[in-house]
Amino acid sequence: MALAILLALLLGIFAVRIVRASDPYVKTVLSLTGDPVQGHAIFQINCAGCHGLEADGRVGPSLQGVSKHKSPYGLIHQVISGETPPMPKFQPSAKEMADLLSYLEKV
Repeated sequence: MALAILLALLLGIFAVRIVRASDPYVKTVLSLTGDPVQGHAIFQINCAGCHGLEADGRVGPSLQGVSKHKSPYGLIHQVISGETPPMPKFQPSAKEMADLLSYLEKV
């Protein structure tokens, strides 16, 4: 019984990853090479008010090292979903999102 539950859980996780990876926006973002300098500028304009000038936290949490514990898809979803109030929904272009991811990998 425990093996069946474990197998079902693993298959569920795998299926979610396939669906996430097949999202056209995500596929486009992940196919692009981001520019961390541009990403920093995007961060300063859209995120620094809550997450601090150097992503070190303020009203929102620190994002230092965030790419070490959150997948690129998880970061993309967090930014565009608006599912964690008070963080607003943000809809960057695929290139802007790639740039932002590139910056977040450096902080």
